[in-house]
Amino acid sequence: MEEQLAFMDATAQAELVRSGQATPPELVEAAIERIERLNPELNAVIHERFEAARKEAAARDLRGPFAGVPVLLKDLGAAQAGEPLHLGLGFLKEAGYRAPVDSFITEKLRASGCVILGRTNCPEMGTTITTEPRAYGPSRNPWNTDHTTGGSSGGSAAAVASGMVPAAHANDGGGSIRIPASNCGLLGLKPSRGRVSPGPEPNEASWAGSTIDHMLTRTVRDSAAMLDVLTGRMPGDLFVAPPASRPFAAEVGVEPGPLKIGWLDHPAQEGIAPDAECALAVYEARDLLESLGHELHEAYPEALGDPEFTRHFLTLVTTAVAADLETWSEVLGRRIDPSELEPDNQTFQMLGSMVPAAAYLRSEQWFEAWRRRLAKYWSHDGYDLLLTPVLNMTPARIGELSEPVRGQQRVIEALQYTAQFNVSGQPAVSLPLHWTPGGLPVGVQLVAAYGREDILLRVASQVEQAAPWAERRPAVHA
Repeated sequence: MEEQLAFMDATAQAELVRSGQATPPELVEAAIERIERLNPELNAVIHERFEAARKEAAARDLRGPFAGVPVLLKDLGAAQAGEPLHLGLGFLKEAGYRAPVDSFITEKLRASGCVILGRTNCPEMGTTITTEPRAYGPSRNPWNTDHTTGGSSGGSAAAVASGMVPAAHANDGGGSIRIPASNCGLLGLKPSRGRVSPGPEPNEASWAGSTIDHMLTRTVRDSAAMLDVLTGRMPGDLFVAPPASRPFAAEVGVEPGPLKIGWLDHPAQEGIAPDAECALAVYEARDLLESLGHELHEAYPEALGDPEFTRHFLTLVTTAVAADLETWSEVLGRRIDPSELEPDNQTFQMLGSMVPAAAYLRSEQWFEAWRRRLAKYWSHDGYDLLLTPVLNMTPARIGELSEPVRGQQRVIEALQYTAQFNVSGQPAVSLPLHWTPGGLPVGVQLVAAYGREDILLRVASQVEQAAPWAERRPAVHA
C-alpha cells in the first residue's frame, strides 16, 4: 500500500480521503516518512514544517478538492507567512528571513485542502537551469544522482519524481517548470501570462511579466485540476489571462480533433549545434502525434531565430538581479554587497546596474514587436501547436552548468526553446516521452496560442493515454 500511495497522483489521494479509505493525517504521515527516507540522497526539501503539517492535517476541512493531499512549495515565490523564504540566497539563509504574508498561491492551495510539508531547493534567485545553490547544495536527479534536476524548480521536480509528494509548486521565468519536468520525467505545464496571480507581494512585473507559477505533477489530470485551484483574477493584477470556458479538469480526456502542428528539431538561432538525443525525442513525438491523427509539418515561427532575442532577454534578467539586490538591502536594513552573490549573479548584477532606464524600456518595446511577429504563426499561419525539444541538452552532470568558466555558455547553448514563450506569455507544456540509452528522461515541448491551455491539456491527455509515463520509476524512489 505504501508503494502504491507514493505514486498515486494527487487526484487519487484526494479520492481516498473523500471515500473514507484514508485520512489526511495518514497521507501526510506517509509523505513525511518518504521525505525523511529519500531526501538525504536527493536534497530536494530544504525547509521542513512537519509538526505544523501534522496539526493542520488533523484539523483539515474535508470539503476541498485536495483535502489532506501533501504538497511542497518551492523556496522562490509562493510565500507562506512565518515560514523561511530564502530564494537560494546565502544572506537570507544567514538572516533567517521569514515571509511576512501568504502569497495568493499559498492561500489557494491551502483553501483547496492541500497540506504544505515544507519548501524545496532552487538555484540562487532562480537565474539558471540547474539547482546547485551555494547556500544549500545541489539537488540530485532521482534517475541518476550524478545529474542535475534542472532548474530553477529542481527541488520540486526531484520530490515529485521520487514519490515524496504527488505535486509541488514551481514557477517559470525562462523554462523553470518545463526544464526540471524534462530532466526528471514529469508533466510540466507553464500557463499563460496572467493565468495565476503572483500577488500580493510586488513581484508581478518580474522579468517584464515573463514569470508564472503552477505545479509540477506526474499526470495531466493533476496539472489541470491544480490549475483550476490556482487560476483566477486577484485584486490589483496587472496581467489577467482570458477566462476559460469551463474548468481545465474538464479538458482531460476530451478528443482534441485533428490539429495542425509544426515541429522544430534544432535551435532556431544560428551557430548553435542541435543535440541529437533531444532531436530524436522530437521525431518520436512527431510520429506519435501523426499516429493520433494530427497533421505535422516541419515549420516554426521565424521570430524564434531572431539573433537579438538573447541580448534583450539578458537585459530583463540582469536588471532584475540588480533591482532585487537593492530590494533585499532595504528589507534587511543593510547594504547587500554583490560579492555575497554567486559568481554568475555577481556578473548579472554588475551588467544590470549599468543598463540605463531608457535601454530597459527599449528592450520591452522590442519584445512587444517581436511577440506580434511570433504570434502570426498561430493566428495567420493556422498552426494549433508547435513541437520542440525542451532543452538543447540531455540532463547535465552536476557541476557542468555551474562551472564558473564554461557553465554560463553551456546554459545559453542549452536554453534555446523555452524562454521565448515566457516573453510571449504563451502556455507550453513539457511531456516526458523519451529516455536516453542511459535511462535519463528527455521531455518535448508543445506550445499553444496565448490563453489556449485547453488545447494543450486535451493533446497532453491524448498523448498520455497513447504513451503512458506515470508508471516509470527512477532509480531513487519511494
